[in-house]
Amino acid sequence: MGRGRVELKRIENKINRQVTFAKRRNGLLKKAYELSVLCDAEVALIIFSTRGKLYEFCSCTSGMLKTLERYQKCSYGAVEVNKPSKELEQSSYREYLKLKARFESLQRTQRNLLGEDLGPLNTKDLEQLERQLDSSLKHVRSTKTQFMLDQLSDLQNKEQMLVETNRGLAMKVTLYKQPCISITFGRLPYYGLLFYLIDMLCVFLF
Repeated sequence: MGRGRVELKRIENKINRQVTFAKRRNGLLKKAYELSVLCDAEVALIIFSTRGKLYEFCSCTSGMLKTLERYQKCSYGAVEVNKPSKELEQSSYREYLKLKARFESLQRTQRNLLGEDLGPLNTKDLEQLERQLDSSLKHVRSTKTQFMLDQLSDLQNKEQMLVETNRGLAMKVTLYKQPCISITFGRLPYYGLLFYLIDMLCVFLF
């Protein structure tokens, strides 16, 4: 008897949904690998879980980026086929220049934060850099202070536990050293009186 068709719908139980995701994900990654090996195909697979975790597979030795670039050319190249090639080149070159300028700006900022290449900066730039450094320093100090406070609180808790333990041990030692009957002062301590009554009861019974 054949297996019944499983209705495709969202699994409501969270644990069952996670287990199913893990099984199907592994199966899909395996199939993608087998397809790339058996058919010598260039395969790229991207999976995001509900928590946003990335799982990927790419058969291309050059990496996922090369495959995505190839996909972009195939998918969007036809849309721009009517545009003059020179216009496309100019657009790509402008985009490249923007990215290059952004990258160089980030590199300069990084060097400035390390105290390097400060010569070209004017007073306004130096003041802005100083504010950035002050903000970063405050954040570091705040994190360090919080860490030290957490450590201090931990040590205080441990100290309190040791004090309680020592107090309990001291009480046990004091009770152990008490005599069963205190004749000198004409009184019976609690535990001494208890032991005395037990002894008297044993005499009467036996």
